[in-house]
Amino acid sequence: MTAITTASRATTPTTGTPDPIQLHAQAHNALNMAVFYLRQPQANTAAARRKAVQALAAMRSLSLALEG
Repeated sequence: MTAITTASRATTPTTGTPDPIQLHAQAHNALNMAVFYLRQPQANTAAARRKAVQALAAMRSLSLALEG
């Protein structure tokens, strides 16, 4: 499984406003990676926790982007 890295904040290049589609994709990718880490024979809970935190941050940003 290959992970695609992106900038820490998903913004459109011209306006600097958050892109909801990109934020959703980041949350989805982070949650998929968290599950991947947990399903390994030697579950990597620290990595899964980090990815879950990343997913929560992306979802929080998505929520703020949709409100504002």
